[in-house]
Amino acid sequence: MVKKLLIIGFVWPEPKSSAAGSRMMQIIQVFLNQNYQITFASPCAKSDNAFDLTTIGIAQVAIELNHPSFDAFIQELHPDVVLFDRFMMEEQFGWRVAENCPNALRILDTEDLHFLRKGRQQAFKDKQPFTDEYLFSDAAKREIASIYRCDVTLIISEAEIEILKHRFKVEASLLHYFPFMLDPISSETIAKLPKYEERSHFITIGNFIHEPNYNAVLYLKETLWPLIRKQVPKAEMHVYGSYASQKVNQLHNKKDGFIIKGFAEDANQVMQNAKVCLAAIRFGAGLKGKLAEAMQNGTPCVTTTIGAEGMFGNLEANGFVVDSPQEFADKAAELYSNENLWIDKQEKGFEVINSRFDKSKIEKGFVTILDETRKELSNHRKNNFTGQILMHHTLQSTKFMSKWIEAKNK
Repeated sequence: MVKKLLIIGFVWPEPKSSAAGSRMMQIIQVFLNQNYQITFASPCAKSDNAFDLTTIGIAQVAIELNHPSFDAFIQELHPDVVLFDRFMMEEQFGWRVAENCPNALRILDTEDLHFLRKGRQQAFKDKQPFTDEYLFSDAAKREIASIYRCDVTLIISEAEIEILKHRFKVEASLLHYFPFMLDPISSETIAKLPKYEERSHFITIGNFIHEPNYNAVLYLKETLWPLIRKQVPKAEMHVYGSYASQKVNQLHNKKDGFIIKGFAEDANQVMQNAKVCLAAIRFGAGLKGKLAEAMQNGTPCVTTTIGAEGMFGNLEANGFVVDSPQEFADKAAELYSNENLWIDKQEKGFEVINSRFDKSKIEKGFVTILDETRKELSNHRKNNFTGQILMHHTLQSTKFMSKWIEAKNK
């Protein structure tokens, strides 16, 4: 019998625009490899950058928030597994899934812990250290409640698993470490990459709608780039990313060598052309797609402690992890100018990709958890009584709020 997966997307996947889009495509591929019949549904409008999922045999369905049509849709589809793309989708549709398909395995993909990213962002805005006041927020209550209501939650970073287990006492049995899934880098691939002397300039890349990315570009422009350019006056800073608004484009300054390039049709190509990647992230969560792309393409990096979180484990970084502006600039200039150092750091990046993000190992671990949890679903849920409590109250409160909105909309 064909197994069915329903993915309820916060947005339609855009693998060329964001790390979140790439990761969603990686998750989809795992289920395709397991011969699932997949339906991707979302209440979000599609952009021109959205991947056409029908080209890989996936049905695309538009769904409505607070509308009974979803009940009829999911009853007819009758999926074996439902994956919520971020906790907001579980809040909206989780109770409907539980009511109409109670035996479907419910998976939450957080992408990153939103409450962690937002808490760090607020602490940054307030110019305060990141304390429990920012961590134990209303957003944390919402996201962690969603984790408990699901059977398995995919967490992209080991650092985030540690926060959930130790700061919030979330049961380890509810969490599954699921980082980027990448192809190992072979010696043949490495041999084809452009060499040190064939590359030029600095690069940063990232979706500009994502606030940590825009803030990082602003930090580069205002603080770091002037310090770097003093040491490497002929270098340019090339800034790539989707959804560049007027506030991004106005940072362009050819005279200063700060070039806003906009959307990159081929992120691998522009990364391979660059000598050094800069990821000046001052707040955020999850894993940084730009660092993974840099390592895949043999481009050493300079990043911050927040940027490096969860990326390197016990291995050395493919560059430097520093937080003070002057040290960041010094390391960027040194990495750019020292060929032997550059080659050494490039090799460290290949080691990180092959050791920590091996697609086949990660897929095997996830498929095992998926099969075991499906088989033992009843016992798994009995052992998660907190989740049952939260689902009970959600069915009372969220359901009737949604029914009220439905009635109001009529």
